[in-house]
Amino acid sequence: MSGVTVLVASYAGAASAPAHVRLEGLVGTLPGEKLVRRDAAGPVAVFGDPAEAITATRALRVATVDVPAGELVRIAVHTGTATGPTVRHAEQLLEIANPGQTLLTASVPVPPDEVADLGMHRLRDLGSSERIFELTSTTGSPTAQLRSLDLVPNNLPVMFTSFVGRQTQLAAVRTQLSGSRLVTLTGPGGSGKTRLAAQVAAQLAERWPDGVWWVDLAVVTESAQIPEAVAAAVGVLVETGDSTRLLIGQLRAMRTLLCLDNCEQVIDGVAEFVLALQTSCPEVSVLATSREPLNVPGEAVWRVPALAPDEAMTLFTERAGSEFPESEQAIRSICVRLDGMPLALELAAAWVRTLTPEQIEAGLDDRFGLLTRNTRGVSARQQTLAASIDWSHDLLDPDERQVFRRLAVFAGGFTLDAAQSVCGTSAVLEVLARLVDKSLVVAEGGRYRLLETIREYAGLRLGDSGEQVKDLHLDHFLAAAEAAEPLLDGDRDAWRGMIEPDRENYRAALDYGLTTDPERGRRLAAALPWMWNLRATGPEGIGYLRRAIDCAPDERSLLQARLLYGYATVADTVDPFGYDAAGRGLDLATELGDDRLRSLFLALVAVGKFFTGFQEAWELTEEGRRLAEGTGDEVARDANLALQCVLLALWDRHDELSPLLEIVIPGLLARGERGIATTVLLVQSESLAATGELQQAIEVAKHAIATAEPLADFHRVGTARGQLATLLARSGRLDEAYELMRPLLDLVNDAVVPNLGHVMGLLSYRSGDHNAAVEWMRPEVDPDGPLAQTYVPAMLLPTYAAALHNPVDVLERAVALARRYNLPRILADALDQQGRSLTAEQPDRAADLLHEALTIRVDHGLRTYIVDSLESLALLANHTNRTADAARLDTAATAMRSEMRYAAPPDLPTLPSTDEPPLTLDEAVAHVRRTRGARGRPSSGWASLTPTEREVVALAVEGLSNPEIGARLYMSRGTVKTHLAHVYAKLGVANRTELASLRKASPGLS
Repeated sequence: MSGVTVLVASYAGAASAPAHVRLEGLVGTLPGEKLVRRDAAGPVAVFGDPAEAITATRALRVATVDVPAGELVRIAVHTGTATGPTVRHAEQLLEIANPGQTLLTASVPVPPDEVADLGMHRLRDLGSSERIFELTSTTGSPTAQLRSLDLVPNNLPVMFTSFVGRQTQLAAVRTQLSGSRLVTLTGPGGSGKTRLAAQVAAQLAERWPDGVWWVDLAVVTESAQIPEAVAAAVGVLVETGDSTRLLIGQLRAMRTLLCLDNCEQVIDGVAEFVLALQTSCPEVSVLATSREPLNVPGEAVWRVPALAPDEAMTLFTERAGSEFPESEQAIRSICVRLDGMPLALELAAAWVRTLTPEQIEAGLDDRFGLLTRNTRGVSARQQTLAASIDWSHDLLDPDERQVFRRLAVFAGGFTLDAAQSVCGTSAVLEVLARLVDKSLVVAEGGRYRLLETIREYAGLRLGDSGEQVKDLHLDHFLAAAEAAEPLLDGDRDAWRGMIEPDRENYRAALDYGLTTDPERGRRLAAALPWMWNLRATGPEGIGYLRRAIDCAPDERSLLQARLLYGYATVADTVDPFGYDAAGRGLDLATELGDDRLRSLFLALVAVGKFFTGFQEAWELTEEGRRLAEGTGDEVARDANLALQCVLLALWDRHDELSPLLEIVIPGLLARGERGIATTVLLVQSESLAATGELQQAIEVAKHAIATAEPLADFHRVGTARGQLATLLARSGRLDEAYELMRPLLDLVNDAVVPNLGHVMGLLSYRSGDHNAAVEWMRPEVDPDGPLAQTYVPAMLLPTYAAALHNPVDVLERAVALARRYNLPRILADALDQQGRSLTAEQPDRAADLLHEALTIRVDHGLRTYIVDSLESLALLANHTNRTADAARLDTAATAMRSEMRYAAPPDLPTLPSTDEPPLTLDEAVAHVRRTRGARGRPSSGWASLTPTEREVVALAVEGLSNPEIGARLYMSRGTVKTHLAHVYAKLGVANRTELASLRKASPGLS
């Protein structure tokens, strides 16, 4: 026999946790596949061969004899075609078993002499009655009567398909029914009210010994027919005209549950009847289903939600009769588009005999045409999706119909204010409340929405009416966006809270406005640029903004300038090299004389210069800062200050950076400017990491992530996670670093994740996987790539070179780029690696390079990376047979790594050790510099100058100014000044004139 056979076991009644563990252990020893299910009744084993399952059943029953409470173990076995439904049916069979019983369904092939026929029984899954057997070879003789649905009088409907999911809802409704004599399940047509009510009634049937009675009111059209329908279901007699009194007289002494299904078309009559029951029949409970509440005292209303996504997929695949693993995405999309509505999913699944899931998904564009069926035994209103909703629509009064169809204009939900703007009636709140009660509108958290299927139906009715409401919709959302704009400068979190819930409505309004009314569409686009910095929707945002700009490409207005600003703001993280909106906007703002916009545009133009000219970017931000401070505009000031912070960090001018951070970070956070605040916090984190405060840097990076996360933008969140991951890696916490990056790795095929190559390259290198490091970083350091002549490759090249074991050409490129863009930390890293690579063959040249790297690190306060310099110099000392120096420096470096929690790279060689107390960092640096002469370079005179200092001297004596020298050597004027100060100290001169004279007196100096 094909299919699967399922064995399920559990204790009857309550059992201790250790007992359950023992039972799971016993089942675990059996052959067959073990299923782990969160909502399982007990351990489950699945077999391909029924005979193997029966053998395992006997073995399990024998094993239970030797465990405490083993006599309470129940076992159920069922054979079916698919695992999911077979497991559920076996669990239903288990529920009717008595302690010690082993039950089988007729589908399990067993010789007749090994089983006892227990007769026909109905399980609580509401299928038809079926023959049940007991495996007598495990118990010896038949036992007590089964706890099936037949123990309680009932007329519960037969369900021809399995009940899927909704375990949470079942438990919730059971709880409601335990505490209230009247529970009404409400929801739109097709939401599964009837099936849920029937399942609850079946599970709780034993609570009502006088019966559980199902009354279908779908065909009842007059209130007077209600008691007659109830009497017919319960099996009592009443007379026309006095039926309610007679019926109540017979129910008064009964303990029974009445299930009143489909109450909505006779809602007033049902309410009156139930009120009479509640008054006169104290032990009669009512479980009702309706598209609106009964609104009687004591009623507990429980709104039936959509199926959870996984439940919806299970329902679809079970009704389709196949798993379709290759179509999982299409099925998931079907479930989402159909709002998890069971009726709609069942109608869609019925098409799999004709269409693929992908074709069904495409057909949902006309869901009311597609979702039909002709199934015998199903009511006409459940034959098509449209008929199900028609049933509710036909019960609305004219005002309700008008509001209902106009609500179709809203995308993704709406507020009461929005509904009042669009619906054209003064009683919108009252009508909305009635539509909520009738399950056509969902109310949640102060907002309203229509399920997408209901919305599409309302849209069809709106189209039939000829009413034009999109203008009203655009007017409302334009006014709302413009009213919210002042919050952008004071409380951007509040602005996001107002705008973000209506993102779909703003999209719809933009599309309509830019197509039919460009002036209003352009105003709306200008009010919303910051919305596109949320949820990684930048590409979509620049699409709308470009459309708005192109509606009036030659216009020289403030509105056009604002649109250009919006475009440039969004393009910053999406398309920085595309359309030059910042430059155009700066020209226009200057023409208009708007200093605030000029300041903001200067910051955005400076962003564009980051890739090619740091000094020019700095000068732009200086001008922007001056303009902003002149107008007292903190937002524009902080935009420019934030960029200056980035530049100062790249230049490793940390003493200047720190006070700027103290100014800019509090303001950005107070105003909720999370995007810029995240960037500046990451700058602060990297600065702390470089200057010896690695653990504090980690905490600031965590703050940056927390700041970015409400934006739900993987660019901001990804950058912050990447920074924290690199810091964790440097601290030796590689597992945490990889775990932090794991969600971003899942995006790698669908989106550009910023700095991913850099971060993963560093993690791979720190893990000792040099090949992976090279592969991660290669695209970003490609000498022919789009970023080849920017500063970006320089940031990766030292690590890339280390992973390649320091090839000369890569390190030379790293040095050249670092000098061009004045990146001291990167330059020191590259020089340090050059020095290490030359230690064996050119120790003197290595010494020059290593000391230059050390000088850069000391001069710029890069205390963390001074540790690397000490280790490099220790390697050199060891190679040149100065083992005492090597041990002294390595011991100091090791102590500092421990103090800072700065992990050593995996390829660091072992060096001699010493028992002497370790030098402090400053003592170690002083020691290195004192002993410099012993390695061939004096501490003063021409021979003491580094190669870079000699280049600076040569240009200075030619008469070049500090800025000119900086431009020639690709360094800042501040760095030139620092180099000259070192030169003056080493040569004992006070100024350029004395330097030139000394240089002239040394003609042999090259």
